[in-house]
Amino acid sequence: MPIPIFSKSYKRDINSVFFRDGVRMIDFVLSYVEDKDGERKQERRRLYEANLVNVGLELETEDKSESDDGKTYFVKIHAPWEVLATYADVLKVKVPFKTNDIPDNSEMPMNWLSTPFRLPEHIMHPQPDYFTAPFDKSKSDFFLIDNKDTFFSPSTRNRIVYYILSRCSYFRDECGDKDKKGIKRLLNNGTYTASFPLHDSRYWTRSKDANCESDRYSLHKHWARFFCFFKEQPLNLIRKYYGEKIGIYFAWLGFYTEMLLFAAIVGTICFIYGILTYDENEWSKEICSEEVGGNIVMCPLCDKKCGFWKLNTTCNSSWQSHMFDNVGTVFFAIFMGIWVTLFLEFWKRRQARLEYEWDLVDFEEEQQQLQLRPEYETKCTGRKLNRITQEMEPYLPITSKCARTFLSGATVLLWISLIIACIIGVIAYRLAVYAAFASIMKDSATTHIQVVGPYITPQLATSVTASCINFVIIMILNLMYERVAVWITDMEIPKTHLEYENKLVVKMFLFQFVNYYSSCFYVAFFKGKFVGYPGKYAYMFGSTLRNEECDPGGCLIELTTQLVIVMTGKQVWGNIQEALVPWLMNWWGSRKARNHPESLYSRWEQDHDLQSFGNLGLFYEYLEMVIQFGFITLFVASFPLAPLLALINNIIEVRVDAWKLTTQFRRPVAAKAHSIGAWQEILNGMAVLSVVTNAFIVAFTSDMIPRLVYMYAYQPDGEMNMKGYINNSLSVFNISAIPLATPSLPAVKRYMNMVLLCRYRDYRYASGHEKEYSHTMQFWHILAAKLAFIIIVEHVVFVVKFFVAWMIPDVPSDVRARVKRERYLVQEYLHNYEVEKLKIQLSQNGHTDCSCTPMIYPSIPKHEVLSECL
Repeated sequence: MPIPIFSKSYKRDINSVFFRDGVRMIDFVLSYVEDKDGERKQERRRLYEANLVNVGLELETEDKSESDDGKTYFVKIHAPWEVLATYADVLKVKVPFKTNDIPDNSEMPMNWLSTPFRLPEHIMHPQPDYFTAPFDKSKSDFFLIDNKDTFFSPSTRNRIVYYILSRCSYFRDECGDKDKKGIKRLLNNGTYTASFPLHDSRYWTRSKDANCESDRYSLHKHWARFFCFFKEQPLNLIRKYYGEKIGIYFAWLGFYTEMLLFAAIVGTICFIYGILTYDENEWSKEICSEEVGGNIVMCPLCDKKCGFWKLNTTCNSSWQSHMFDNVGTVFFAIFMGIWVTLFLEFWKRRQARLEYEWDLVDFEEEQQQLQLRPEYETKCTGRKLNRITQEMEPYLPITSKCARTFLSGATVLLWISLIIACIIGVIAYRLAVYAAFASIMKDSATTHIQVVGPYITPQLATSVTASCINFVIIMILNLMYERVAVWITDMEIPKTHLEYENKLVVKMFLFQFVNYYSSCFYVAFFKGKFVGYPGKYAYMFGSTLRNEECDPGGCLIELTTQLVIVMTGKQVWGNIQEALVPWLMNWWGSRKARNHPESLYSRWEQDHDLQSFGNLGLFYEYLEMVIQFGFITLFVASFPLAPLLALINNIIEVRVDAWKLTTQFRRPVAAKAHSIGAWQEILNGMAVLSVVTNAFIVAFTSDMIPRLVYMYAYQPDGEMNMKGYINNSLSVFNISAIPLATPSLPAVKRYMNMVLLCRYRDYRYASGHEKEYSHTMQFWHILAAKLAFIIIVEHVVFVVKFFVAWMIPDVPSDVRARVKRERYLVQEYLHNYEVEKLKIQLSQNGHTDCSCTPMIYPSIPKHEVLSECL
């Protein structure tokens, strides 16, 4: 069948989404440019398009003279009813067969309060509610088909067409080259330059064609504008236009943002509590006072260049630390352990409701069995019998699979080792640069800087610069590893799209988990824990770099600094990148079109100049949010404002993602997904890990436990206060006893005539004691208290978590009832349908006297049908 090419003499509507006859809708568009290798590519296109026509698709080609650049051909594809019905049957697309007759009793009390946040009913629910069943072409009259042209939604139509495009070959039958198959290979080898479904209108105005819906315009108006941030999301319209996979992402993102509101409120209250109790901070008062802090001489924090220093020089950092290191923070860490359980359990319920409303129940099994990746089908030359379908299908030999998995695992380990090496490099930077900052600032060279000058200390300068360098390294490694992760996942040849995404999810998350969180884990659990004591310091890997000590205000403030810089930097950079990069690329890509008359700039050319969303576009959106989820759960004990920052970011994120999807990207190919996939298990794992990390942060990074032990057991006056805590928490070292071989000897000698004793953070016996420089009994009491705190908090939170999870069913009772009723109605209606068809068939064969129910379709009592569903 010849493929017509039309010249520009034919007058057209530039915004039309129909063929030139104005009747057949354009379901998909392919574009190509003729180049030097034209003959081979032209032959591939001719065979491929001929095979598409043989399948039943209808094609119409626009000549390059019609395009704005004068080089690009566009092949428009329309799927007629016969093709749609055939493949809807193959893919088991669920379609309506009866109007939903279950009354909606979901009205909430005082529902009028939510009126300002609602959208119009036709936007929130663009389609009536039906009971649905998998489409069966042989029983098409069983379903509610009013208009065959509009029976399948545009997202279903483009999903079916893409399914065909992905499996259609571009070889002659006699050639037998099974590898020459699918639009993806044709895109990779340059035969076609792009393939995409069309947007139904411009985003800023409705379509002039009355037969064309303007869902894109409605989405932009009610969803993608930032000033709609307080409005609910039109999830049903998103699902109708973009498909279930994108719809479920925005449903999850919106629900996550709503739940963050509660965490942000509690976290802000805990932070305000830290500010309000500012004046009750006895230990900071002692550090800042001339009587205590001014008379305590501290041992050098580094070798050679660092000298002795007065404790009251850390007055500011001590006050800053109190804002995050207080009783409110402990409460918030426990609260977040429960919050994350509520979030995950309520999301399961929300997801179950969407599964039913969007006809996704039992979808996973269909996807596993029916939607093999075209790459898997072409690369796996072996065939074996599928015991379930009893059909021959491609398979990957176990030896090849093991070899590919081994190579993939080795590559992931290599890159994780690279991250750890970079982190060690940053630690070495911190150790080396601290001495430089200490020598530069020893005479308070920064105090002349207005406002912030007095707050800049060597510790703060080192922590901030190291965090910034670490952030830059994180971004660079991310860019490099993304390509590697996709390459090794392709090499493994996963069987289905779901398996492909799950494998990629594991690799990318494992990498980014180490990449983003390793520096935070170092500051929280390793820094300042293995430093030794004066005269016997520990050194990094046997080098001359002394292990890093905590800021005198505690390591918690440094963990907070690290968290704020990495988390905030990632979110700001991510939003700028997501919004600015696509806009700039589209602006540059459409520069030629701006020099042509608007009458030449057709709907398919407008979409062609937009960015491609790609198969992994949604993957990176999930990854960004899950990494953020880790920041607000794993380390929230050090920064209670983290949920507030995440909330602000997500409010922007929802609208930025919506804006770029409706205005800057081509319309993605619709895809089905019944859940957020492997991300659900990752979130569950992080929820469990967060309880452990926060318990350890409070116990070992915060000074909360040592203070409580002092107040209850070691306060000399027996009073319930913190007077004398600072003096109690510092050990004494006699500098005259410093070993001759110690690297810090030159610096110490300069002060030996002025200073006899110096103090350091630890619980050790003083010089001259029979157990000099070994840990005191108070150290072991504090260690026992820390371990007891961890065990008690973990058990309490885990018990509450499991109790909450048990109390909240994963599937709401009304949804369970609706699913059962739908299954019951499908069986009942199909039974009656078959009986009526058989009666008609028998009557046409002359058996008009038979009015009884045929025995091959016996009447099934309703209670038996219902019991089958149950």
